Amino acid sequence: MISPDKKLARKLNVIAVLISIVVMILVLLMRRVKIDTGIDFSFLPPIHSTFNALAAVFLIMGLRAIKKRDAHKHRLYMVIAIVLSVLFLTSYVVYHFTMPETTFCKEGPIRLVYFVLLIAHIILAAVILPFILFTFIRAFTGQFSRHAAMGRWVYPLWLFVTISGPVLYLMLRNCY
Repeated sequence: MISPDKKLARKLNVIAVLISIVVMILVLLMRRVKIDTGIDFSFLPPIHSTFNALAAVFLIMGLRAIKKRDAHKHRLYMVIAIVLSVLFLTSYVVYHFTMPETTFCKEGPIRLVYFVLLIAHIILAAVILPFILFTFIRAFTGQFSRHAAMGRWVYPLWLFVTISGPVLYLMLRNCY
């Protein structure tokens, strides 16, 4: 017989996969489909960049809390990081569905740096979402050893994505 927590984990894993698929479809569509809302959403890039940067801050605080064995603060900071990431993703998708694409406008070696960072960011952002959700589900369902094992490799990738996003925004900021 499967424990209630494992049944819940299985259901949540299915939901995590479905969410990940929907997000991937939205991200693939947002560059091809434009929705004319009559609203100028050009104010959003600094907002979603700020959400991403704040998520990075809370990820770091969450790591510090768990290293101090403060599971309560760790849980709080990680939930805040997830909420900030959801706000980032919502803002990012709204912006890209409604606004024309911005291209990088600088020349020289910085252009190569930008595109190398952009490619790494896009690949990791695309791959990491389901694993963030699975890691959260492990903690939520009391599978703490599995949560910790998964978190050891998910955390640095998520942190890279939350830091590289604002860095890319700052590099692109003068091109809007």
